[in-house]
Parts: sequence; C-alpha cells; structure tokens
Amino acid sequence: MNTELQTPGPSSVGVDPSSRWQPRFWTVWTGQAFSLVGSALTQFVLMWWITKTTGSVSALATAGIFALLPQALLGPLGGTLADRLPRRMIMIVADSISAAMMLVLVYLFASGNVQLWQIYTAMFIRSSMQAFQSPAAAASTANLVPLDWLPRAAGLNQSLQGIMTIAAAPLGALALAFLPLQGALMIDVVTAVLGIVPLLFYAIPQPLETLSKTSSMWTDFKEGVRFVGDNKGLSRLYLLLGLVVLTLIPTFSLVPLLVKNHFGGGVNEVALMEGISGIGMIVGGLLVAVFPPKRPILVLLWAFAVACGTVALTALSPGNALWLAVVWWTLSGVTFIYGNAPLTSVLQTVVPNHMQGRVLSLLGTVTGLAGPLGLVLMGPLGELIGVRGVFVVGGTLSALVCVLALRSKGLWALEREATTLMNAEKERQSNGKQSQTKRPESVQQKV
Repeated sequence: MNTELQTPGPSSVGVDPSSRWQPRFWTVWTGQAFSLVGSALTQFVLMWWITKTTGSVSALATAGIFALLPQALLGPLGGTLADRLPRRMIMIVADSISAAMMLVLVYLFASGNVQLWQIYTAMFIRSSMQAFQSPAAAASTANLVPLDWLPRAAGLNQSLQGIMTIAAAPLGALALAFLPLQGALMIDVVTAVLGIVPLLFYAIPQPLETLSKTSSMWTDFKEGVRFVGDNKGLSRLYLLLGLVVLTLIPTFSLVPLLVKNHFGGGVNEVALMEGISGIGMIVGGLLVAVFPPKRPILVLLWAFAVACGTVALTALSPGNALWLAVVWWTLSGVTFIYGNAPLTSVLQTVVPNHMQGRVLSLLGTVTGLAGPLGLVLMGPLGELIGVRGVFVVGGTLSALVCVLALRSKGLWALEREATTLMNAEKERQSNGKQSQTKRPESVQQKV
C-alpha cells in the first residue's frame, strides 16, 4: 500500500466532534489531567519510600524498569486494541485497574505488611495499564476537538507534562508532610476517579471501523506497522525520534550527578534546575496552544536541534556559573516541548483515526526502548569521558541528527500532507459543509 498516494481526507482522520465539542473536551481533559498529576505524585511517593527504606541504587533502577518497560513492550498490543474496541471503555477499565492496584498498596501500607516486591508488582501493573490507556486516549483526541484545534490540544497536553514535572515532587512532599504514606497514595485513587467519572457521562465518537473488525489482532498489528513502513515521511520521523531519544535520554537521568560533580550543588540546586525547566516546558506548550506553527515539521526539527544543542551547552557552562546552566537547561525545555507538540498534531492529522491507536503506540515503543538502550550504551562511555562528556556527546549528536533530517524529502512530504489536510478542513468549515469522508471508509459515529 502506498500511503503517500492514498492521502486521507480531513474527515477521515477523525470523526468530527459535534458543534458543542468544548464542554465535553474540557471536562474529559480536566479529569485526565487530575488523574495524570495524581499518578505523578504517587510515583514520587513510592520512589521516595524505596529510597528511604533501601538506600539502594539497584532498587531504584529496578523500580524504574518496572515503571517504564511494560508500557513500552505492551504498547503495540494496547494500540491494536484501541483500534478494535471502544476507546472510552479501554480508558475506564485501565484507570479502574490502576486505582484498584493502588487500593491494595494503601491496605498493605496501613497494615504494615508491605514488601519491596509488592511495590514492584504494583508499578508493573500500573505501567501495563498505561500501555492500554495511553493509545486509547491519544487516538480519542481527534474525536474530541475539530481538526484545526489538534495543535492547540497537543500544546495543552505538553503544558500538562511541564506541570507534572514541577508539581510531582513538591506535592508529594507536601502530602507526606500532612498524611501517612497510605493517605498520600489515596490521592491517586481519588484523582483516578476524577478521570473516570467524565468518561461515564460523555461519549466519545468513534469510527465504526474500530468496532466492526473481522481480521485477527496480528493482522491489524501488521497493518499498523506496514502503514508506518510504507509512508516514507512517517518511517523517517520514527527513525529520527528513536535516534534523538537514544542519544539524549541518558542526560536526563544524569542531571543530579552533573550538578553535584561539576557545579558543586546539592538537592536544592537540582530542584531549582528541574523546577525552572518545568516552567519552561509549560511556556513551550502554551506557546503552541496560542500560536500553532504553520510549518510543523520545520518547527519540530529546528526546535529539537536547539533543545539538543542547549543540553550540550548546559554541561559546557563553567563550574561557577550554575545560573548559566539553568538558563540553557530551561531553554532546552521550552524548545523541546515546542517541537514535540506539533509532532503529536501531525500524527493525529495524517493517520486515519481507526489506525491511530496502533501507529501512536508504535512510536511509544520505539522511544520507550531507545531510552533504556541509550542508558546502557552511555554507561561505559560515561566512565571514559565523564558526566560532562555524556551531555556534550549526547546533545551534539542529537542536534546533528535533527539538522541532517532537514534534507529528508520524506519529512517535507509528510508536512505538506498535514498542512493540506488542515487547510482543507478550514475551508470545509468556512463553507459550512457537512462532515463527510473523502476516502472510501465509513465515518459513521458509534457513541
């Protein structure tokens, strides 16, 4: 299948929401935002308990693996199910299981019988549920907002990531200051309920293609992989993002070590650096929400190049100039988010909605596996060139990859496809036409 020739029309990307889409979108989005913040808070509380109880680097590393790897490995399965089953129900079930798992931990902590392996098990189950919830939620976005609002929705989601970066640690510490640990964990259960309740009252329109599948799950999965492979723009975009994550992610984990060894700082300096960077992430997301870029791929490549380059500049700052490192690190946060938001909107625009679960989850798997691989590769390298060297090499290589990608014809074809669909949708809306598909697939809504 040549996906570059079979270009989806605007309405085929997602089932158009009703004219009164805003109350539904904002209610669902707010509920999901509370749920995500609660999950981030809980993650901090659990990691702090492991730190305080064991003081073991290996225990923290194991917890990180259980918290991240299941989502990366199960992502393709979650994406395939999101393209076969009602996405709203997937989100409700996944969030409910996560909340139930947290209730088990609340009981174990309250009874004083909690053990480390039980924490690992809870993290594994919660990460597994995210593998199903995330593709369903991402694919539902195109059904909740008009097509021309997708960049703004992506910007809001990126700002939420910044808020989580800033708020997780202080909110977790505040909860532990006034509540027993099991009380702090109950916050996650409450926020999960806040995320589920709107989904019980608001239906999410969904193409019938996702609900009338006769093919096997393996066939559907291969269809998603083939869709990405046959589209030169998408395949090169996935390769680009995999390489960037491979070379850049290790630096995120080494910030405390860089601050301690090079700048002579402590926990307060690390918190300052990460907190201000989180503010930068919020600013980047809001900029996209208010001023959606007209050239999404161009913005993505240059923004990522700047974000990666400033990572290298962070480590090149003099040891007595922590303030300069904070400036570079914050600029990296702003530009990274400003580039990442258009990425999401491009995918939600060019990928037919009934395939978005699979296609978006494949991207999550690529980046989810590239990160740990980068950490493994950068470990021995860090022993040879030091922590500053890891930042300089990782940032420089990532920036170089983004600059070289400017020569990719496939990426520019992908941008033209996305902008063409956006412009066509705007023209359709201005002409007051009815939302009908422009390619041979059903767009009936299943509510």
